[in-house]
Amino acid sequence: MSNKTLVIIPAYNEAATIEEVVRGAIVYADVSVTDDASKDATPTILANLQKEFGKRLHVIRHEKNTHIPKGIQDGMKYAADKGYDWVITMDAGLSHDAGYLKEFQTFPNCDLVIGSRTSTVNVPIYRKFISWLAAKVMNYCLSKGIFNLFGANLRDCTSGYRRYSKPMFQKIAAYPLESVAFDFHMEALSIVARNDGTIKELPIRYIFSNSSFNRKVLKLAIQFAKKLLLRKWKLIPQYP
Repeated sequence: MSNKTLVIIPAYNEAATIEEVVRGAIVYADVSVTDDASKDATPTILANLQKEFGKRLHVIRHEKNTHIPKGIQDGMKYAADKGYDWVITMDAGLSHDAGYLKEFQTFPNCDLVIGSRTSTVNVPIYRKFISWLAAKVMNYCLSKGIFNLFGANLRDCTSGYRRYSKPMFQKIAAYPLESVAFDFHMEALSIVARNDGTIKELPIRYIFSNSSFNRKVLKLAIQFAKKLLLRKWKLIPQYP
């Protein structure tokens, strides 16, 4: 597999962790951080890191907070423009171990590799249940038939630690996204599946840290899942 890989990291007020995350990731690949209108020291830290790493670290600055979808999409647009072959998305916190980047890079060719959280640390039970339920719903939504309840039987459909192939991240980069928060990971998965992309999983260890997941984010995810169900049942038009 080509080594021309870009790691995309959306970041908002991540001064406490962003330097460690960037330093960990840049060992394995070029890095693009989308600073999503951070109000803390994140911009200053990134500016200093850019002086050290030069062109290997690209920073996109949003003047208004747009959350995960636009942050990742802008990183994908940059990857498409610069001719990268693969992108890997990861969190700006310390929940994703940069050591797995090598495994993502050497994973056999496919369109999407999901870092499946088979081993977890400090994850609340309610979060585990939500992830489990989301996987059940997404597998059904992405299956080819109305009565196919299990689809690809993916274990983890909402993990944000992922590798995308060039054809797929180019599609997502140009897509009129509907998602506005963590539901991006559901939408991106649905885009890959709808374009007949191959999807595999890589077992990872996930460490729960500070999270912006809340009731509003959960509500948005439920609303997006509902759209996928209604489209599967042909009760609303396909989009786009």
